[in-house]
Amino acid sequence: MHTFSNHPIGLLPIEENYDPAKPSISKFYAGRDIFITGGTGFMGKVLIEKLLRSCQDVNRIFVLLRGKKDKSVAERFKEMLQLPLFDVLHKQYPETLAKIIPVAGDVSFLELGLSKEDVALMSNVSVIFHVAASVRFDDTLRDAVLLNTRGTREVIQFGRSLKNLCVLLHVSTTYSNPDRYVIEEKIYPPYADWRETIKLAEQVDEETLEIFTPKYMGFLPNTYVFTKSLAEQIVDEYKDELPLILFRPSIVISSMRDPIPGWMDNFNGPVGLLVGCGIGICRTMYCDPDNIADFTPVDVCIKAMIVAAWKKGTAVIQSNQTNPEPVEPLPVYNCCISNLRNSTMGQIVEMGKVLSDDMPLDNCLWAPGGGLTQIWIYNFVRVMLFHILPAILIDVLLRMTGQRPFLAKLQRKIYIANMALEYFILNNWDFRNHNFIRLASEIKPEDIKEFYYRDFIEFDITLYFRNCILGARRYLLKQKDENLPRALKHLQRMKVADKVCKLIAYSGISYLIFIKLDLLGLLLHLASYRTMYNLEMDCSAF
Repeated sequence: MHTFSNHPIGLLPIEENYDPAKPSISKFYAGRDIFITGGTGFMGKVLIEKLLRSCQDVNRIFVLLRGKKDKSVAERFKEMLQLPLFDVLHKQYPETLAKIIPVAGDVSFLELGLSKEDVALMSNVSVIFHVAASVRFDDTLRDAVLLNTRGTREVIQFGRSLKNLCVLLHVSTTYSNPDRYVIEEKIYPPYADWRETIKLAEQVDEETLEIFTPKYMGFLPNTYVFTKSLAEQIVDEYKDELPLILFRPSIVISSMRDPIPGWMDNFNGPVGLLVGCGIGICRTMYCDPDNIADFTPVDVCIKAMIVAAWKKGTAVIQSNQTNPEPVEPLPVYNCCISNLRNSTMGQIVEMGKVLSDDMPLDNCLWAPGGGLTQIWIYNFVRVMLFHILPAILIDVLLRMTGQRPFLAKLQRKIYIANMALEYFILNNWDFRNHNFIRLASEIKPEDIKEFYYRDFIEFDITLYFRNCILGARRYLLKQKDENLPRALKHLQRMKVADKVCKLIAYSGISYLIFIKLDLLGLLLHLASYRTMYNLEMDCSAF
């Protein structure tokens, strides 16, 4: 199997900066009520699973859920527990699942849309993880503000009503200040006033807001990073009143090993790129091949979040006792690994091509191929030739055979998504993460096995992406492992077809240029050309 060199920039020894007087992580969470927003999202589900499996004595976990048009809160909750992510809990600790209590509400509503009965039920909550957010880049300003900005204010207001609150962790993003290329673990000046922005979203009509948005956001690329940066300002404003944490993950992708390798429930980040290449529909991308892809495995993020909340919570409890210690007002953690272990976009694409030979996706539409380019016009031509035109032809064939066409619509979505990502895949940032790295050294010896997260530095990057592809097969595309031999045969047929088509195309182009346009005759004529004038000089005349 091919391997890709990706040596970390200096392996970090396991330091020991822990405080023996602090309780272990599992003891800290024992008997506590926890409130989680965004519990049905990618990170939220992994957080719930990890807390139940590694902190089994937790009292209750309240999960904020909103109903959808076709599904009630109870139906969504039941569906979530059927995911493979919870298989370990079902088999080993099924009794812990009863500790999850779904609570009807919506982060984008005032007072989180909670009923008085549910607020009373959660009166003993002492730990809050605010994970909910809209990560869509194309949200309107109104939708993004109400969920990402005002929603954060409402979570904090709920936290203020809790008598026993000892920690509230807010999940932001390392890209919340994208106009700065060095991102420290600190709060930066605001781009706008968060109170005025919430008023605008509440009072101004949608059409006016849409016209107003580009100028209001300034140079920021989308409403997601703009509203997440405003949410950070709210957290900063209440740092002296509540025990808050600001946690900034980078691009969060498949799990490294916990609870299962390769777990993923969306196509975001490098995983989507690997799947697109594996299916054969993604053959070009406007991107710098040397650009660093700053991704973090989801289990690394979740462990760090749990440890950060434990550190803050125990510090708050100790500060209220006879020998108080100074409590850091607002700890900020940049949860990222690119300065320790990185992969470039070019490496990921090449890795996808190589790994697809071992683990092809079922019924790939074409052989994996293509690459990245920094030339916009060249990328546009390749999109037309290798994405759009084949998609139209295949959709025509599908219509002729009575099947539903889908590829042209899919390619349109891919093109729009790539345009939205251009700002991020054409730029590099230097994320400083001293607090994040040091946090791991404060874990007590008895908690190392369950919560230590710095082992990602030494993890085999090829094995990791291999698990990513396997995870995409199993959990996103619902493909069975026993179908791999058949998929390998299909891939070989696609490779033969790819070579035949290329041979026909190159032969046709050569015929057109050299025979039809008679370029070959012109070249032969030029090669045999002789001048009609005698340029030799008769030296005897002198």
